[in-house]
Amino acid sequence: MKLISQIKQRRLALGLQQKDMKLRIGMKQQQYQRIEAGGNPRLDTLELVAEGLDAELVLVPKEKLRAVRELLRAGSPDSKAGKKGAKADEDPWSDILE
Repeated sequence: MKLISQIKQRRLALGLQQKDMKLRIGMKQQQYQRIEAGGNPRLDTLELVAEGLDAELVLVPKEKLRAVRELLRAGSPDSKAGKKGAKADEDPWSDILE
């Protein structure tokens, strides 16, 4: 999924409208709208948007991408598996991202 699509999906999942980003990160609706319309924002702008969406930009090595996707899928609310058998204090990312 393209980054811009993920940004929009995250905003909608939080129940936010484009105009809400002004209160969250100080970005005018028109500026934010250009990003979601496929603009080419700078990295610092993407970091600001991620902050406003309670998200984090992460660079994942290709060899770890499959494992990260599986972990995200397993942790999603619509997943049947969830975190079966995982202890509360276990870090499921430790072996993947190290």
